[in-house]
Amino acid sequence: MPERVVISGWGQCTQPKLASPPFADPIDMMEQAARDAGRLCSSDIWQRVDTVLVVRTQSRNLERPGEEIARRLGIAAPHIRVSGIGGEVPQHFVNQAAGMLARGEAKAVLICGAETYYPRSADAVRGEDALIQGIPDDYAADDAVGSSELEQRHGLTLPIHGFPLFENALWAQSGLSREAWLARVGALWSRFSQVAANHPNAWSRDAQSAERIVTAAPDNRPICFPYTKRMVSQVMADLGAAIVMTTEREAATFSGGGAKPVYFLGGAFARDRQRFMIDKASFTRSPALATIIEKIEARSAKRIADLEGFDLYSCFPCAVNVARGQLGLGDDDPRPLTQTGGLGFFGGPGSNYALHGIATLAENIAAGKLENGMATALGWFMHKYAAGIYSSVPGDTDLIGNDQIDLADPEAGDEPIAHTEHVQGEGTIETYTVIYARDHSPQRVLIYGRDAEGQRFVANGATDSDTITRLTETNQIGQRVALQHDRADGLNHAALIA
Repeated sequence: MPERVVISGWGQCTQPKLASPPFADPIDMMEQAARDAGRLCSSDIWQRVDTVLVVRTQSRNLERPGEEIARRLGIAAPHIRVSGIGGEVPQHFVNQAAGMLARGEAKAVLICGAETYYPRSADAVRGEDALIQGIPDDYAADDAVGSSELEQRHGLTLPIHGFPLFENALWAQSGLSREAWLARVGALWSRFSQVAANHPNAWSRDAQSAERIVTAAPDNRPICFPYTKRMVSQVMADLGAAIVMTTEREAATFSGGGAKPVYFLGGAFARDRQRFMIDKASFTRSPALATIIEKIEARSAKRIADLEGFDLYSCFPCAVNVARGQLGLGDDDPRPLTQTGGLGFFGGPGSNYALHGIATLAENIAAGKLENGMATALGWFMHKYAAGIYSSVPGDTDLIGNDQIDLADPEAGDEPIAHTEHVQGEGTIETYTVIYARDHSPQRVLIYGRDAEGQRFVANGATDSDTITRLTETNQIGQRVALQHDRADGLNHAALIA
């Protein structure tokens, strides 16, 4: 029989907005979450852990966080790994840990991560500008980059700039009016807020109505059309999470814990060949997630239809709706889509949110609220995806090499589509967004489309009131634009054709 892998302990912690000094830093919060997870396992768990996997902290530049966590917990001579950047990392770590445990390369694995983004001083960095403030200038990996140089030049640099491009494509696909589409999206996000309101670790525990979520107001400013502040990830949060993974055989020898082990039935990881937004053939689906679903159903011996619940990565509403489409979850599907309330309400700092989703899913399964469930996690603009299936009932599938297969051949989907650097003539809009300043005024219009030769372009549009009204009142996807390249600033410009 293949070696079964379990989550033996889970822990989460939150440093509230009104916390008193001295304030906990990310290492402190990792330690607290890990100790909570350890208490569910065994009185001697830290003598058994031999592998520490740390989700890279982005709110602070930490020196050797794995070694420090091991020192504080009394873990001797561990194998330590610190991740790169990406929301898929926690689930990808779980997949890798499962392979290590199944192959006998590890006896017990601690996965932990934490962020302390909430600004607690006058000079603290705020908002999306803080997203990767803890990444040093000499950071060598390119996973801190989510857009091409051409896209950055036109204003797409942060997640809040890119995900609305998916959202408006989904709106066009729906055929609904602006009001009807926002009502649908708002209703989804309202349900997420209600889940967060009942989660003890959620950053925001205020259930919101759909109308309040989608309606711009002084306390709910427009961010990037169609998103308001209440529709985007809540970065400014202080959260930590940890899980301990072992084999079923090892867990059977534990004493002094008491948590019911949760079985990991299988996972998968994939990376879209169409990495950047300008590369993507479609703004309404994810080839990486499609590949993962096919793999994970085979590896876990579970169909999506067999699952009782989900924690779908929920940085923005479109991420959930693209996942629902790929998973075949209709609007009338009664199964829960989030265990935490999602990144917009529970909180979604840095790369570590998915660890909270996994910890909460495991806790709910152990408590009997669900028999099984799936957690998904994505990096950047649905470029990297990971998922896992968890259950109260053991499976008999072999986990021994799945992670190695995915690492050796992670690519999914088609090659990037052809694009042009310099535009001229006419083109057709494929998707777009309006980026707003803090005073609610339109700051930039970002348009993606195809030129007369069928090549993808990215351009900026005008921000006059007539153009903004057309873009925000009725969906302009499929409309023609006049294209021009400005050699002076290196920008492409697109003007709506009446």
